[in-house]
Amino acid sequence: MSQVQKTDAQWQNELSPEEFYICRQKGTERAFTGQYWNCHEKGVYLCRCCETALFSSETKYDSGSGWPSFYQALNEQVIAEHRDLTHGMIRTEITCQQCGAHLGHVFPDGPKPTGLRYCVNSASLKLKQN
Repeated sequence: MSQVQKTDAQWQNELSPEEFYICRQKGTERAFTGQYWNCHEKGVYLCRCCETALFSSETKYDSGSGWPSFYQALNEQVIAEHRDLTHGMIRTEITCQQCGAHLGHVFPDGPKPTGLRYCVNSASLKLKQN
């Protein structure tokens, strides 16, 4: 798969201001406000920017964090991980491998079987229902 590369102007033309801020400028939506934090619909969560399939509703769970949380990505090739030292913390940022969109962070405090919590901004996602 070739990577999606667009200018900021092209992304701004395709995304809402909030989506651009979160996906392209590494922003974060307020907890308990995103479209998908309390969504129980079945389907596949796609990258808002390039529509790469990232997560299944089957691995989504209520982490209590206020953001959509998943314990597993669809496959390891769709998510890139980066060390994030912002805001006085040491975290692991997750981005879409295909287009570089900021998705959120992954933490080692999730449920079995992986023990991971992919904590994702709703604005970075688009649900394709089954």
